[in-house]
Parts: sequence; C-alpha cells; structure tokens
Amino acid sequence: MKNFNSLGFTLAMAMASAMSSLSYAGAEDDPLLSYVAIDQLEKGLESDDPTSFSVQAWVGYDMDKIWLKTSGEYQNSDEQDLEVQALYSHAVAPYWDMQMGLRRDIKPSPSRDWLVLGFQGLAPYFFDIDGTFFVGEKGQTAIRLGIEQEWLITQKLILTPEFEVNAYGKSDDELNMGSGLTDINAGLRLKYEITRKFAPYIGIDWSKKFGATADIARHDGGSVSNSQFVMGVTAWF
Repeated sequence: MKNFNSLGFTLAMAMASAMSSLSYAGAEDDPLLSYVAIDQLEKGLESDDPTSFSVQAWVGYDMDKIWLKTSGEYQNSDEQDLEVQALYSHAVAPYWDMQMGLRRDIKPSPSRDWLVLGFQGLAPYFFDIDGTFFVGEKGQTAIRLGIEQEWLITQKLILTPEFEVNAYGKSDDELNMGSGLTDINAGLRLKYEITRKFAPYIGIDWSKKFGATADIARHDGGSVSNSQFVMGVTAWF
C-alpha cells in the first residue's frame, strides 16, 4: 500500500508537471485545444433498465494532452457504478497515443484506486482501439480492451458496433469479482446526426459475465447475462 501511494504520488506530480509545461508549449502552429465528447448518454427502454453514460475530455497540444474519462451506470441505490480516470497522453505515432495516469472506482463500495497504462488510437479500416492495463492498490491487476467502428449508411445515418472485454488478475471478494475473464460487453447503435456535433440513437446492448465472476453471480441469485434495447444521445464540442 505504501509503495502504491508513493508511485501514485509520483505519477500525480508528473501529470502536474506535464500540465504546467503545456501552458508554455504552445505556439502559433500548435495552439492549445480542448475537446469534450459525450460518447453515450442512454436509458434502457424498460422501466427497470439502468441509465448509463460515458464521457471523455482532453486539453492540450498536438503531441501532449491531459485526458479526463468517466463512465457510470445507475439502476437503483444498491446498483451503481462510477469510474473516473485522469491521464497524461503522449502521441507516439500518427493517430496513436500512449496514456498513463490514475483511475478511481467510486461505486460500488468500497472504492478502488488504480494506476493506469494504456494506448488509444485508430487502427487500419478505422477501428477505434482503447487498451488499458491497471495495477490496483492491493496488488490487483486488470486488462480492458475496447473496440468500435462506424459504418456510414448515409452521410447522417451511422451504425456503430462496439465490443469490450475485461479480465482481472486476482479475485476481489468485496466486489464479487473473480479472477480471469470477468465480462464481455457488446452493442450495436444506430445514430442520426442532426448536426455533426449532436446525434440521437437507438440500439441494443448485451453483456455477459464469465468464469468465477459468473459463478459468484449465480450463487448470489443474480443474472449472468443481460440484453436490453436502449435510446440515447451522443454529442461533442
């Protein structure tokens, strides 16, 4: 725990130094820019389906940026998820960034803190890839890989398949999380761009737990897989 806090403090100081240097790094040909994207803000069509969101933002220059990412889900007072990440990002190739920083799982309780090392970019055939390795305060490790691609049906009508997989190096009994492959999430969303910056959408979302995590869910009387129709909006500015 002491080593984790020391490493986390060092990383936080490095991020603060990077933010400070950003204020001096700009030039006329590399201005300071910012971006905010509401990737998903959606609700299931059934009354008891959860409301979920995914938002990310950055500020910086062409090569170096500070990112904030957050995602969450709310179904009721007992079933909530909320995650926040603060990251320093450096471009290592055209369309590819390496990222490092901190993640906090605020919900469910108890909260968890993680160090983050990952990559994000655009692969051939326009696949958006987001891969991350996490190291937790109690020696936990985790891997997350997300992939999505946009298919243009028309200039305004766009179909987006999405896929995410999570795996953990050791179990976390307090959060009912087993080791190994824990869950897979897949979705298909059809959006209509009213403007380039705003689009409502409808879609279907599917998720399934695996391995020890699924066994824990079955033992507690919970569901192992779930699918739902969703409607929501996406926007950026």
